[in-house]
Amino acid sequence: MKNKKYIVLLSGACLAVAVVVFVGVMPMGVRASYRFANFKGKPPIHVRTSGGKTPSGVAPSIIKKIYNLPSSGGTGTIAIIDAYDDATIENDLGVFDVAYSLPPCTVKNKCLEKHLMASSTKTNSGWALETSLDVEWAHAIAPQAKILLVEAKTESGANLLGAIDYAVGRKDVVSVSMSWGGDEFSDELLYDAHFVSKYGAAFFASSGDDGAGVSWPAVSPLVVGVGGTSLELGANGTLVSESAWSGSGGGVSAYETQPDYQKTYAVPKAKGMRAVPDVSYDADPASGYAVYKTTGSSKNGWYTVGGTSAGAPQWAAIYALGHSATLPAMYGDKASSSTLKFFRDIASGANGTCKYYCDARKRYDYVTGLGSPQTVNF
Repeated sequence: MKNKKYIVLLSGACLAVAVVVFVGVMPMGVRASYRFANFKGKPPIHVRTSGGKTPSGVAPSIIKKIYNLPSSGGTGTIAIIDAYDDATIENDLGVFDVAYSLPPCTVKNKCLEKHLMASSTKTNSGWALETSLDVEWAHAIAPQAKILLVEAKTESGANLLGAIDYAVGRKDVVSVSMSWGGDEFSDELLYDAHFVSKYGAAFFASSGDDGAGVSWPAVSPLVVGVGGTSLELGANGTLVSESAWSGSGGGVSAYETQPDYQKTYAVPKAKGMRAVPDVSYDADPASGYAVYKTTGSSKNGWYTVGGTSAGAPQWAAIYALGHSATLPAMYGDKASSSTLKFFRDIASGANGTCKYYCDARKRYDYVTGLGSPQTVNF
């Protein structure tokens, strides 16, 4: 999504509200006809290096230190929703685990389960890289949690929601990671009910990598939208600073009204509409993650990648560690006097030139939300 803006008039039961929304460059007539049937999920991932013989990038131990996460733990099952078949994911996860001294996570030991929504599913190199990132880093953050990889036949909205529905129907699933997204569409409210689990699972989605702009499903009020930051690290991996990443998606929804947890917090200048993101996590490729991938490309081996797609599975893993990272709890924590116990407030950096909506600042902002995690208990 680019830094374009237009005025949308939203008529409700009482008053029409004028909302400034940052959207893509889609012409108005095309935008009006863009609906769920046209939706295709896009993984917000950026490659810094590829085809390496050895891992490069930020190691799990460094990330855990930066975000005050435990070295082990996790209960329940983290569901990873991606498209196409990553045929070598079990092997790739095994190489990753050995490289970082993580406990093995295999089909045989029942830590890893892969569910294909259609037996004829093809492979796709780009989605395989996303899948490797999601599975490997969810396991790195919560090594004792189980991983359920649900692979949709394609990236179409209908196929992705079908995969979500399968995960939601599982009693063991405690969190759902959706490292993909796309432009909002006019009938999106009809599909938000897919992000509800009768077993209490929490949902996490990437806010997008194109700067100021709103992405679905991260914008759903039932989903934790995860924005991006940049890390400046010292020579020994210690944190020097964390700022807003220029690619982090964020803004005000054109269709979703403001949920109660944001009303109570009093998110500024949302004009009664849903604001995103909710939280943030390292996403800058310059401080990117080591990922091992061998499906679908001549440049196989170790990659270094970034993007807001990295934050969704890791926040889903944080939920598996503490079982408390819910939207009402997190907004309540940020409004409390001990907010720094829960979040690092990201107060510098920007994701565009739209001034207020593009600049990080103290408390909530439309680039990094409430901030980055400092605990697993909210």
